[in-house]
Amino acid sequence: MMKTTKTGLSDQDLYLFNEGSHVRLYERLGARVVREGAINGVRFAVWAPDAERVSVIGDFNGWKGGAHSLHPRGSSGIWEGFVPSIGKGTHYKYKVNSRYRGYSVEKADPFAFRAEIPPKTASIVWDLDYEWKDQEWMARRGKLNALDAPMSIYEVHLGSWMRSPETPDLPLGYRDLADRLADYAAENGFTHIEFMPLMEHPFYGSWGYQTTGYFAATSRYGTPQDFMHLVDALHARGVGVILDWVPSHFPEDQHGLGFFDGTHLYEHEDKRKGFHPDWKSLIFNYGRNEVRSFLLSSALFWVEKFHADGLRVDAVASMLYLDYSREAGEWIPNEHGGRENLEAISLLRRLNEEVYKHHPDVQTFAEESTDWPMVSRPAYVGGLGFGLKWDMGWMHDTLEYMKKDPVHRRFHHNVITFRMVYAFHENFILPLSHDEVVHGKGSLLDRMPGDGWQKFANLRALYGYMFAQPGKKLLFMGCEFAHGAEWKHDFSLDWNLLERPQHRGVQSWVADLNRLYRGERALHEMDCDPHGYEWIDSNDSAQSVLSFLRWPRGRREAVAILINFTPVPREHYRVGLPWGGAWTELLNSDAREYGGSGMGNGGAVEAGPQPYHGRPFSALATLPPLSVVFLKGRAS
Repeated sequence: MMKTTKTGLSDQDLYLFNEGSHVRLYERLGARVVREGAINGVRFAVWAPDAERVSVIGDFNGWKGGAHSLHPRGSSGIWEGFVPSIGKGTHYKYKVNSRYRGYSVEKADPFAFRAEIPPKTASIVWDLDYEWKDQEWMARRGKLNALDAPMSIYEVHLGSWMRSPETPDLPLGYRDLADRLADYAAENGFTHIEFMPLMEHPFYGSWGYQTTGYFAATSRYGTPQDFMHLVDALHARGVGVILDWVPSHFPEDQHGLGFFDGTHLYEHEDKRKGFHPDWKSLIFNYGRNEVRSFLLSSALFWVEKFHADGLRVDAVASMLYLDYSREAGEWIPNEHGGRENLEAISLLRRLNEEVYKHHPDVQTFAEESTDWPMVSRPAYVGGLGFGLKWDMGWMHDTLEYMKKDPVHRRFHHNVITFRMVYAFHENFILPLSHDEVVHGKGSLLDRMPGDGWQKFANLRALYGYMFAQPGKKLLFMGCEFAHGAEWKHDFSLDWNLLERPQHRGVQSWVADLNRLYRGERALHEMDCDPHGYEWIDSNDSAQSVLSFLRWPRGRREAVAILINFTPVPREHYRVGLPWGGAWTELLNSDAREYGGSGMGNGGAVEAGPQPYHGRPFSALATLPPLSVVFLKGRAS
């Protein structure tokens, strides 16, 4: 049944749009199915201020310009109009004739909710009608997304997570994957899934990071409603959804945003600010008010219409620095002579303010690879306002340490301990992401030293160390079962590896780490608070052993973590503890069910009144080779 919907742009809409303050443009621009008087049709609205003429072309008029012209709305730069007797499913583009140089081009709708499956490029008139079933999740997600809640994120590239053996060349769709992915994430203990960009993108090999449709879920896997079903299925299993979002750059494809109306509308005209040398893509003009409204609206769109529980903002460092990947003379200083992109900083702060103002129960995440200060601190104290930041330094240092032969690790002990110097400067996520298993780096398993057994033991130790550290966790798909090859986006993960005991053992280890992390307050409640962490001994470089305590609020219990980064067993290893009595062995990466040798502590160690490590009690523990041991004690 045709809806009668008010979709026209009010004077207030135009004011906010031109001011850079409109955060819900998706309700006003684009294509809307309406009834005007007694006539059914579609109302179109598009921003093209330097166009001389704009018309809608599509399968309803033979793709010929001029038949259905739009009209300018005052001096706002917006063209709008009504096309009768068409509706949902109509394929269309805008034919834009510029005032300049006789430029004429066919453009996809920047606000379309759906696009043709690439390599086709037309927009499709669509709606976002869907009956959500996740009310219970939405009511409690604020607590599940809080900084004191456990957050273990499973990063997924949807097109290559799992494919049907019958059609391995084709990815499965949103609905095909919904129950499988939701069940798998829940069974393995992950709290959230982070999808690599699912916004429409023309080149599959960009993994979604070359976005053209900032309001359109990619049609490769189905309709917007199919994607909503996937989110619903994840929420039903208690798994949150984080979406990768890319406001840092966009591709030059002719149907996209670039040179939209014969001028550099969305991007900077000067290539020193408007072209990204690494990715050969265009950079948004963050100082243009209408572009700010566009990006703010896109961010809110995914949270509001697709129930996203968080947005991970890609390549923040490339936005912050005017000289990012540029040599001297290839960039323009800001008005103060510095290299900081003041317009981008302003946009990021506004972005986070708007997201948290309207949806305080979600999180924003910054992939920021430099030491920019206060990324995850509020804008009102001078920060960028993100909820959390990826700890790229931890990732780099840890993998550098882990790839070294254990016999040499004693000489690099400071590499593995350095993180605690800065661990609470930000609210951190510890990422082992897709970037670590591509471009010739091999799989994480490949990068571990030693023979076959030691490679798996090192990998289990890496994951144990990661989950023991303060900070939220992120693991790329396949890493949880020790995928043996580098990730390739055109192929499914090699699920047959789970027929091998060592790979099943790593999967079981990760699942148990997730359960432990979620179940023990000491391991998550103070992830972002320095009072939740305390070294036992950071200086045992001779034996390449780390030992530390994790505390919950109240400090009436604690988890002690003992890590042996060598293949030499350490028996009768004395460790200082805050209380006497039994300290229960919660997990041990060397257990046989994980593929280990079976060494351990018989379920517990007994702490007696012998001071050690500056503490009144101590215990003798067994540290298996290349292992992480978790012990829990309580105040008497």
